[in-house]
Amino acid sequence: MSKLILTRHGQSTWNAENRFTGWVDVDLSEKGKEEAKKSGELIRKLNVKIDISYTSYLKRAIETLTIILKTLNLSMKFNTSWELNERHYGSLTGLNKEETKKKIGEDQFKKYRRSWDVAPPIMAKDSNYLENFSPLNDGIPKNKIPLTESLKNTYERVIPFYDFEINKNLKNGKNILISAHGNSLRALCKYLFKISDTKINELEIPTGNPLIIEFDNQLKIQKYYYLDDSRAKNIIFNQ
Repeated sequence: MSKLILTRHGQSTWNAENRFTGWVDVDLSEKGKEEAKKSGELIRKLNVKIDISYTSYLKRAIETLTIILKTLNLSMKFNTSWELNERHYGSLTGLNKEETKKKIGEDQFKKYRRSWDVAPPIMAKDSNYLENFSPLNDGIPKNKIPLTESLKNTYERVIPFYDFEINKNLKNGKNILISAHGNSLRALCKYLFKISDTKINELEIPTGNPLIIEFDNQLKIQKYYYLDDSRAKNIIFNQ
């Protein structure tokens, strides 16, 4: 039986400011660092060997994973993948969420933020925020770099990576830790838990609270649970 541990990065500086972050490469806040450390402490109590770890190209996820591994006293190398990056929020990038909701209306705001296949308007090609993207993005094929994304677009890069890279390691009985983002993890959970296009808007992934998914030898999910019950969110399965 293999385990997949999914952890959304701790609170970032832009999370704290309630801004759309997307691909902008911001740091963890002090609260976020504490959340990452708490994640590591929760995982340590599982007493499970971590065989392989993955994260995105964004430093808030990388730093979260680094803190977790340090808390676990693990010096293992981890794997970075742009496919695990947060959803690209296009022209919404950098905007305050409450101010944006007031400006465009709650219905349109919800469509941009939580719908399955509605993407915000594209980011301008000369946007100043492009300078704040991760330098690791230079390794992404130019034709793969988006200017905006819906959750569906995010799913279309996360799931092929999962199927090609992570799935084979789970089949080999490896325990895997992923430190990523709210929407890249929502996309993965949609796939794993068979959540419908209409129900996925109800799925929330809390920061700094590891989600454990246990598989049998046929990679069927046997059990799933958050390590911090007090901050657990409802997991939708096969709906």
